[in-house]
Amino acid sequence: MRSAILEPWVTGLPFEFSGHEWRPRESRLAILSGPALEEPSGDPTEDWLTALRRGEDVTRRLLETAEEEAPEQAAMVIEADSLQSALKSLRSGREQRPIQWSAALERLNSRDPDVAAVILVVKRPEAG
Repeated sequence: MRSAILEPWVTGLPFEFSGHEWRPRESRLAILSGPALEEPSGDPTEDWLTALRRGEDVTRRLLETAEEEAPEQAAMVIEADSLQSALKSLRSGREQRPIQWSAALERLNSRDPDVAAVILVVKRPEAG
């Protein structure tokens, strides 16, 4: 559940679960801990109400833990006319604007026409 749901949820990334794509900004998450339904009724609403009665809502606790354990991801915006101009801005130390990682991903995933280039910095593996 951690890698399939919680990690994408706390970073705002869409994810697939149970054959559906979920978008955290457009969805509500509830996680219950309790006994499995012995014989589901076939009515999703009735089954959900039964699960609510028998289970404990652990959503907040699990999300808080996932947020604490999530690696910090940095994203910066540099306003420039081209990749070369952005690189010059980086070298000169001109102003960069931090944005949330989820906001950066949303701009990339939506194919925002104002995004002219993306620079991805990947850490080198540690020498072993």
